[in-house]
Amino acid sequence: MTNIPKQKFKAGAIVATVWGNETLKDNEVVNYNTISLDRIYKDKAGEWKNTNSFRVSDLPKVALVMNKAYEFLTLNANQAEA
Repeated sequence: MTNIPKQKFKAGAIVATVWGNETLKDNEVVNYNTISLDRIYKDKAGEWKNTNSFRVSDLPKVALVMNKAYEFLTLNANQAEA
C-alpha cells in the first residue's frame, strides 16, 4: 500500500501536505486522502525540524494552507466525477 504526497501548500514556515493513501478493506483497494500540517524551523544547531505546534501568529497561514488543500481536493474530486 502506498502513501505519496499529491500536493504541498506552503506559506512561510507553515506547510500543508495532501497525501494520497490506499488500503485494503475486504480484499478491495480503497483510496483516500489525508492532510498533514507542519511548521518548519531550524534548531539551535542549524538543523531543519518540524512540529505540529503553532503560534497564534501562525494561525492565518494555517488557515490559508488548509483552505488551499481543501480547494485542491474539492476541485479534483469534482473533476474526477465529471
